[in-house]
Amino acid sequence: MAYARDVEKLAAYDAFAVDVRSELEDVTTRMAELKGAGRVKTATYRQLFATRITLKDIDRRLSERGL
Repeated sequence: MAYARDVEKLAAYDAFAVDVRSELEDVTTRMAELKGAGRVKTATYRQLFATRITLKDIDRRLSERGL
């Protein structure tokens, strides 16, 4: 019973890691589009920048733990 719960937890962490990396890719793409349009001083760009920093840190921590 505990083994099944551990497997479920690991699957949830794996799904979380995939979601984080997907969101990081989306944010990076949106930032590149804004940068291409010369909109790097907008509030949207700055919010995306902060989000990207957070997602990169989460991704780094997941990678350090083999996820």
